[in-house]
Amino acid sequence: MKMISRRGLVAGVTSAAASMAFGSACARAISTTGPARRRRSLAPVRVSPELVIREVAGLRPFRSSGFRVEPEPLGEKVVIHNYGHGGGGVSISWGSAHLAVQHALATPHRRAAVLGCGALGLATARLLQDRGFEVTIYARDLPPGTTSNVAGAQWAPTSLVEPEKVTPVFREQYLQAARFAFRYFQTLVGPRYGIRWMENYFLGRVAFGELDWEFETLFAEILRPETLRRDEHPFRVPFVQRFLSMHIDTNHYLRAVVEDFRLAGGTIEVREFSDPNSIAALAERVILNCTGLGAATLFGDADLIPMKGQLVVLAPQPEVDYITVGPGPGVMYMMPRQDGVILGGTFQAGEWSLEPDPAERDRILRSQRELFDRMS
Repeated sequence: MKMISRRGLVAGVTSAAASMAFGSACARAISTTGPARRRRSLAPVRVSPELVIREVAGLRPFRSSGFRVEPEPLGEKVVIHNYGHGGGGVSISWGSAHLAVQHALATPHRRAAVLGCGALGLATARLLQDRGFEVTIYARDLPPGTTSNVAGAQWAPTSLVEPEKVTPVFREQYLQAARFAFRYFQTLVGPRYGIRWMENYFLGRVAFGELDWEFETLFAEILRPETLRRDEHPFRVPFVQRFLSMHIDTNHYLRAVVEDFRLAGGTIEVREFSDPNSIAALAERVILNCTGLGAATLFGDADLIPMKGQLVVLAPQPEVDYITVGPGPGVMYMMPRQDGVILGGTFQAGEWSLEPDPAERDRILRSQRELFDRMS
């Protein structure tokens, strides 16, 4: 097992490194010397082993060169790949699906198969339906048993690529997908989909460093983080930034999108594929591959590896209505949901085990307890 390094990968909203990521450029862009901004009273999270109601782990499908959205011939059929989104799959799902659907529309066919029933597969299937396709989803796992259900998701599409491998082509693909997804998720805000706007606090123990590419490219434009003075927040850390984003309760969200898909006439069939030949045997001529890590074996993608994420979930605390990211050590975040307070987590490269690690659980609880016990 390998713990991902700070420069090896931006771990996004699920990384303590992300709490440093807005950097000095964002801090310069927003003055901290003017009148004090509103300081809201924040309820501290009660962190205790007695409040733990479950521990879970999931495997993010990560490609060092970035997520793949492109067509590939399969005999007389076409497979349109849409996978490899690392820790940003839920966030960018509607935008990546939009790019994939453009390839499907370029074919003369209006009957499609979607492989996979997580956030990517469901978004792709729904956008296909909206463009007039008859759609069948084929999947081994269905909600609530998908990797997407485990995610402590909010809209912050990061940890999608090795920073050193960002190309102009990938940057443009990322921007198109992220902007589309940000607007689409706003149409779903409300209790039915489990999506709500929440304040985020990015917390750092040391001075913010150089901007990472996602923040430099998109986050300052859309999320507009503001750097807070010490008297404007309750956290005992040297550096804090605040912004608004959408939190996505994946259990509510995925269930609602499945309902939408079925109401629109879609069919779901539980099936597992062993190789490209079994996929080619499908009746549909257009096949959208949203299998995540499954694409590594199905299509021989050697660039696709698992990134294990581990969560500790506390009993619900309705008074907690904000999100924190950082300050470490390691990966550290808190997201409140109706079914529990999500404490993360880990970002372990090449780790296939879905068993929670007791040592990581203890680290998560210890660091989170220290943060919230010291709130003023």
